[in-house]
Amino acid sequence: MQNSITKLFNIKYPIIQGGMVWVSGWKLAAAVSNAGGLGLIGAGSMYPEVLRMHIQKCKKATNQPFGVNVPMLYPDIEKIMNIIVKEGVKIVFTSAGNPKIWTSFLKEKGITVVHVVSSVKFALKAALAGVDAVVCEGFEAGGHNGREETTTFTLIPMVKEQVTIPIIAAGGIGSGRGMLAAMILGADGVQIGSRFAATKESSAHHNFKQRIVEVKDGDTQLTLKELAPVRLIKNKFYNDVQDLYKQKPTLKDLKQLLGRARAKKGMFEGDLENGELEIGQVAGLIHEIKPAKEVLEEIIVEFNALKALEINI
Repeated sequence: MQNSITKLFNIKYPIIQGGMVWVSGWKLAAAVSNAGGLGLIGAGSMYPEVLRMHIQKCKKATNQPFGVNVPMLYPDIEKIMNIIVKEGVKIVFTSAGNPKIWTSFLKEKGITVVHVVSSVKFALKAALAGVDAVVCEGFEAGGHNGREETTTFTLIPMVKEQVTIPIIAAGGIGSGRGMLAAMILGADGVQIGSRFAATKESSAHHNFKQRIVEVKDGDTQLTLKELAPVRLIKNKFYNDVQDLYKQKPTLKDLKQLLGRARAKKGMFEGDLENGELEIGQVAGLIHEIKPAKEVLEEIIVEFNALKALEINI
C-alpha cells in the first residue's frame, strides 16, 4: 500500500499511532512500527530524561521508523528538541503551538516534520512554515482539541482544497472502514489514538483501558475550552467541572479545580473518579483490549476488503 505517506515515513501502511500523553510509551510505539505503521512516543507527559530513555528503548525494540510527538507548550521544549536530535530521531510530530518556531531547526537536522492542526487556517500556516505533512484532527478526537468543533470528515476535504502537502486524518477513526472513508475524502493516511490506547502495549493503567471498552456514545464531552479544550469521559471530575460552570467561574477557579497531574491521575494511575480520562468519541466502537499488532492488522484487512468492494462498484 504505497502512497505519499508511506513514502514520506518509509513505512508499510499509512497508519500513524497517536502520540498520546501517559499512553504512548516506547512499547506501544515499537509494536506499531514493527507491525508496519508509524509508532509515536508521546513526549507531552515525559521529563526530558524520561523521553531519552523511551527513545533509546524504542531503538532497541524496533529497526523500523518511529517518531516523537511534541506539544510545543512543553516547558522544557528546548531540552526535548535537543534530545530528539542527539538520539537520532528522524520523525517529529508537533502540536499545540506555532509550527514556525521549531520546523526550520528540525528540518535543518534532516528530520521530517508533521504538525497537528484543527482548521484550514492553521493547516495553511503549517504549510507555509515548511512542514512535510499535516495531521488534520477533528473534534471527535480525544485529549486536547481545537476550539472550532470542526468534525474530521468536514475538515479533511476543506484542507485538501487548500494545501498540496500530504494530509493525515485524525479524530474518530479506529477501523478500516473509518480509514477508507477518510482517504476517500482526501486524506493520504490516518492517525489513530483511542484504539491504540486500549491495547496491551499502551502504557495507560488497566483501569483506564477497561473504562475505554465500556464507553458508549454520549459518554465523552469536550470541555474546559477556556483553558485548553479537552475531550473527557464523563466521571466525577467531569461532573465537578460542569457544576463549577454553573457558578460562572473565573479562569483562576477552573485552574484551581484542574490542579496538577489530573491526566496522570486518571490515565496512568487509574483513578477513574478524580482523574482526567481523555479519549475520543470512537471509544464507543472499542470493545476489547488487544495487542497493537492485531489491531493494526484488523484495520488493514477491513480496509482492503472494503476497498475491493468500492472498486467493484
